[in-house]
Amino acid sequence: MLGLGAAGVATAPYLQRGLESFLGAAADKDPTGLSGLLPNGGGFRYYSVASSVPRKSGQNYRLTVDGLVDRPTTYTLDALRKLPQTRVVRDVQCVTGWRVPDTPFAGVKLSLLLDAAGVRAQGRAIRFTCFDGTYSESLTLPQARRDDVLVCLQMQDKPLSHSHGGPVRLYVAPMYFYKSAKWLSGITVTSDVRPGYWEERGYDVDAWVGRSNGRSDTPTV
Repeated sequence: MLGLGAAGVATAPYLQRGLESFLGAAADKDPTGLSGLLPNGGGFRYYSVASSVPRKSGQNYRLTVDGLVDRPTTYTLDALRKLPQTRVVRDVQCVTGWRVPDTPFAGVKLSLLLDAAGVRAQGRAIRFTCFDGTYSESLTLPQARRDDVLVCLQMQDKPLSHSHGGPVRLYVAPMYFYKSAKWLSGITVTSDVRPGYWEERGYDVDAWVGRSNGRSDTPTV
């Protein structure tokens, strides 16, 4: 019995990674999102507030930066890839309680795109929109300029899959994961914070891990 127990402990991490890989791949090809109900699909859960989300590729993906800026810009996926890339590794914390430790994300610092666009003096906040046609999010300008806020092209050292918000998503490392909007298509500089999808339904606008939404999770920074 001791031998079997030791063998189980030794093989469990490999079996877990295999199961996570299988379920993660299933979620990426599941148009219904039902695979997100299975335990630990790649360590993450699949969430979408839209009934369906179109798929975008390098050929048809576009990201616009507009609003209170001097130089509105539209980026292709290839243009984003050519910009300086930043990689951060943080725990991902969902406000519903699940956590995925030590997750690498890589992409373009949001501050770089804002600087390139030239934020006007009236600009104090950012509104994010998504090509699912439904979701939105927001940050204050100081929050958006943090070094750990990315326009993300990779997760777990791989290109972002569709189910994880690809080809481009927002990643706000120190906040609950609902702030990291998937399927990002628009970055608009505004004069005031406009509550996002979940904030209109009662979630905190400032979603710092461990300091908001009535939770006391360990911060991710």
